[in-house]
Amino acid sequence: MKFQDNMYGKALEWVKEGREVALATVISTWGSSPRPVGSQLVIDGQGNFEGSVSGGCIEGAVITEAREVMRDGKPRRLVFGVSQDKAWEVGLTCGGEIEIFVEKAPSRQMLEDLASLEMANRGVCLATDLETGEKTLIPLDEGTGVLTLPEGFREAAGKNRETDRNFSLDKEGHRYFFHGVHPAPELIIFGAVHIAQPLAHIARFAGYDVVVVDPREAFANKGRFPDVPLIVEWPDVALKGRLHTKTALVTMTHDPKLDDPALVEGLKSDAFYIGALGSRKTHAARLERLCAAGFPPESLARIHGPVGLSIGALSQEEIAIAIMAQITQRRRLGG
Repeated sequence: MKFQDNMYGKALEWVKEGREVALATVISTWGSSPRPVGSQLVIDGQGNFEGSVSGGCIEGAVITEAREVMRDGKPRRLVFGVSQDKAWEVGLTCGGEIEIFVEKAPSRQMLEDLASLEMANRGVCLATDLETGEKTLIPLDEGTGVLTLPEGFREAAGKNRETDRNFSLDKEGHRYFFHGVHPAPELIIFGAVHIAQPLAHIARFAGYDVVVVDPREAFANKGRFPDVPLIVEWPDVALKGRLHTKTALVTMTHDPKLDDPALVEGLKSDAFYIGALGSRKTHAARLERLCAAGFPPESLARIHGPVGLSIGALSQEEIAIAIMAQITQRRRLGG
């Protein structure tokens, strides 16, 4: 999620306008909830709000508590339990409980630091002491190693990065909430072929930023991809330095002189997913070439080929679904 689109970004905007601001964050759920852990509501001193923590009338109670927090400065944890027959009234589809942490917004400096890291495409984890509201900002990249952090924070931040999930951790009598602000997931499709068209559409619908790369202008043009950013460059130019931990790369040209350099850039990066279109025979030959280029077997194992889950897909649209399903599986479950 882009910083300007999340509630930390909205909080910074309102703080700059001189408003009093509070944040409410879903820190745990039991049973059914329409909003996942980490969902947020931002509220100002006049009761204006954006975001959601339940999608139902829980918001009204949370806003009331948030205005109290702005008055006394003390964070608080709220638990809403909902019976099965009352679930629909408060936005819980099947009943359950939601725990929400309400606090004054972080300092302007911390919000600006968050914005700067996001602009640099760097993921961040915020560790919040749920008793005091004190926060520790942990960049989720190589810079994390030079920070002095409380015991267990580095590992927890790494878990947040790997799983893209927010969670609480009990440590030395305190409970901490680890909340990730990550770069938007991105799909780079190398090869503006026919399958790339439905794949780009499905990926965008799933919340990915999508870029199509192809040095061939006859393939990569706005007539074929009217709503997708295009880069008409060779892979060593287009991909160098732009792949990160939230990037999925799929090569589709079937041409070794195009796909191989793109895969080399992928293997040199921290991209969480690398896939290559082609048959098993094509993929075996591809691995032989990359091995000869110096990539060890454990590195080559990162390439999913033939790309996509084995679901018997035949049409372009079905193949695109299979590819997106495998990307989702890798992102959410790892492996």
